[in-house]
Amino acid sequence: MKFILSFLSILILSFGTSSLAFAVDTPAVKSPTAKAEMVAPQAGININTADVQELTKLKGIGEKKAEAIVAWRKENGNFKTVEQLMEVKGIGEATLAANRENIRI
Repeated sequence: MKFILSFLSILILSFGTSSLAFAVDTPAVKSPTAKAEMVAPQAGININTADVQELTKLKGIGEKKAEAIVAWRKENGNFKTVEQLMEVKGIGEATLAANRENIRI
């Protein structure tokens, strides 16, 4: 009798763990909106409205350069062209070229 109970216990546990393993391997169903978000292009960073934290997301722009961009904007008004960003101390052609696709006016 003990043998039968042990065998049934092992059998029940085996089915329980195999169903858990199957549940883990089952891929999650993606919603249509999640796919649309992945396909949609990013809008980029607007250098006329971005704060220091957002500007640091650009390549080669640390906190000091981001602060310099905000200071330039306060002194001179909004940027009229992307190239005008090179007037900010520490930002040259290489930095502008690396970020041109991600910068918006």
